[in-house]
Amino acid sequence: MIATDLSERPQATRPAARIECLVLTDFRNYAQLRLEPAPRSVVLTGANGAGKTNLLEAVSFLAPGRGLRRAHLGEVTRRGAPAMARWAVAARLDLPGGTCDIGTGLESGAAAGERRQVRIDGESARGQAGLGERLGVSWLTPAMDRLFTEAPGGRRRFFDRLVVGLMPGHGRELAAYERGLRERARLLASGGEGRWLDVVEETLAAHGVAVAAARRETLGQLQAALAEASDPFPRPSLAIVGEIEGWLDDMAAVDAEHRFAGLLRDSRLRDAESGHSIHGPHRSNLSAHHLAHDMPAGECSTGEQKALLVSIILAEARLRVARSGAPPLLLLDEVAAHLDANRRAALAEALIGLGAQAWLTGTDAELFEHLGGQATFYTVADDSVSTREYPSA
Repeated sequence: MIATDLSERPQATRPAARIECLVLTDFRNYAQLRLEPAPRSVVLTGANGAGKTNLLEAVSFLAPGRGLRRAHLGEVTRRGAPAMARWAVAARLDLPGGTCDIGTGLESGAAAGERRQVRIDGESARGQAGLGERLGVSWLTPAMDRLFTEAPGGRRRFFDRLVVGLMPGHGRELAAYERGLRERARLLASGGEGRWLDVVEETLAAHGVAVAAARRETLGQLQAALAEASDPFPRPSLAIVGEIEGWLDDMAAVDAEHRFAGLLRDSRLRDAESGHSIHGPHRSNLSAHHLAHDMPAGECSTGEQKALLVSIILAEARLRVARSGAPPLLLLDEVAAHLDANRRAALAEALIGLGAQAWLTGTDAELFEHLGGQATFYTVADDSVSTREYPSA
């Protein structure tokens, strides 16, 4: 039963991981913005196009990758900014181990291209892996409403983000695997020597099997967390459908590496002709089945697909709490719009119970009335953000 009175619901505790201060510079529509949210969830309301999602995107850049929009980094700089301006996001984080200052932004200089620089506690970081080791960030956006119906690539990226949240080393393995794919394609296109291809393919196989193994391990944990949930969100049955993942059902990882390397060697001619590798975990797919309706997730209504995604995100957050003691930051863009009142109340109760700092957006503050005084409410308008009173449940 979902509590509908504030006194009946779990009281918010200080989030185990939260943003104390967020500063944006020349980011999307914000020339300069500073937010210092209270130690609880954040609700951003305003008209469509006001810049609510831009704030969530800024927070998503505190994690490795290209942010929740997967934008080209050069496109993020504010239109109308000075010619040499570069976007930047800085945050002070309150983490279980103490405070941490993170800064990131588009690298300056003509040779920088699409790279972003990262600074952690004032020191330049090599790569972005250090971000994922300090802070977990998960998100749902309206673009993900079609996740179960569109191409497998989006589902792979979605699931790999979940894996990285639970196993930060997965990000390094995935990046190394993707670099190996590019190097092998380059050698095949240039007629590279077989001995160099042998080395590249053996390394590629090792990283590929590590990627597949991490996905399988995370899938098992996620399925268990979904089965234990007691909220009213629907339960999906998830599966990783992939050649390498399938081998690991009854094959040791070292044997799978040898088999994968041999498969790559045998498919060189075909891969050279096609310009890409036809075997490997980069071609795997995440499938989802709505258990109660006994149908593929992609055949469910938009509302049920959204509810399935919420169920997965909450299960992954519970796993992070169990593993590290801290939930991820949750970025939920327009999620409430597809949920009925009962599920909105359930979502609020789950967020409070997790102790997560969630950042939620919507056009109407009343959609978040179940969070009541356990969230900070802001109005977004005219490229600025101001606090507002929260609605009563």
